[in-house]
Amino acid sequence: MYPVYLNDWEFEWIREDWRRGDVDSRGMMMADFGITEEDMKGVEVILASYTYEDYEGDAFVLFRKDGKYYEVHGSHCSCYGLEDQWEPEEAVLKELEHRVTEGRFGRNWDGNNSFAKELKLVLKQLKLEGAYE
Repeated sequence: MYPVYLNDWEFEWIREDWRRGDVDSRGMMMADFGITEEDMKGVEVILASYTYEDYEGDAFVLFRKDGKYYEVHGSHCSCYGLEDQWEPEEAVLKELEHRVTEGRFGRNWDGNNSFAKELKLVLKQLKLEGAYE
């Protein structure tokens, strides 16, 4: 499965820099969270979203490592960034699906899609692959 980078981790200038070999979305994510290559060792990013508006930002990352799925959440105000918030929690995909379909997970404060639509598609694909029932 190809990684899905959304919102501010998918700006056109990032794609252009990636084409030139300067930086990619994963590199931007590492810089934003203040994590190292060691932190990313064995990590397969499934979906990563970062939104930034009015000096505040919110991040969500779903990844697979050693056959298990993990999620990371981060947020910040204007004073700081996402530093020191890379705290993976094991994800239960069935529960994640419930949060995004029955709750408001993945939607902005005004109810619009932030990453809910894309997460539903990713979870559907993972279910087809037998990752969960």
